[in-house]
Amino acid sequence: MTESELVQRYPRLYHMAHDGAWEAIHSHGLKSAAALLDSYGVVDPRRHLLGSCRRPESVPLNADGLPLAVLRDQKPMHDDALAKCLQDGLTPQQWYELLNSRTFFWLSKSRIWRLLGAKAYRGVTQTVLTLDTASLVAKHKERIWLSPINSGSTLFKPQPRGLATFKRIADFPFAERAKSRALENNVVELVVDHSVPDVADFVLAVHSVRNDQILEQIWQAPHAGAGDHP
Repeated sequence: MTESELVQRYPRLYHMAHDGAWEAIHSHGLKSAAALLDSYGVVDPRRHLLGSCRRPESVPLNADGLPLAVLRDQKPMHDDALAKCLQDGLTPQQWYELLNSRTFFWLSKSRIWRLLGAKAYRGVTQTVLTLDTASLVAKHKERIWLSPINSGSTLFKPQPRGLATFKRIADFPFAERAKSRALENNVVELVVDHSVPDVADFVLAVHSVRNDQILEQIWQAPHAGAGDHP
């Protein structure tokens, strides 16, 4: 897959954060779980519990001089199911550490709405970012990976996953997968190593969302269009 093909087919990216997160994201960037643990000075044994094991609930982080941050729960993951679908000799701990080292974006509205409507999150107000794919890819293409699955879920029928799950843009087999998959099920996740400190440069709009309703528009870039929302 070429970068231009990626941008053409998935012109917008979406990220779900906790309610009220935009101010901190705008000022400090979007950080992976591992990057947040670094920034907030979390050390073992708590760091191991939060960064190398399943998080059954979201966890607030506090530190002097920093805004409140929240580590998203990993409720869609279950260790037993994860162990059965892992490949390449990976352990659940290694998979959690891999996921926690990256920032995640959905490539379709249907996926972000599916997450918003999930049992664990429905009824809870969330902050949703809508981003311009082209500008983010142009700036961070060397740190971007694409996933063909929801790598953070083992619900229903867990799909196999391993060292080859995440691929660079040029290595992703989009055309072959397109023969049997709809667009939303071809490239499922776009992830960036560690963090996106300048993420505000790529955000087109920020909305407060709960269940299947957009409650309000929190922020919008001057060049955003009417369709730039989840």
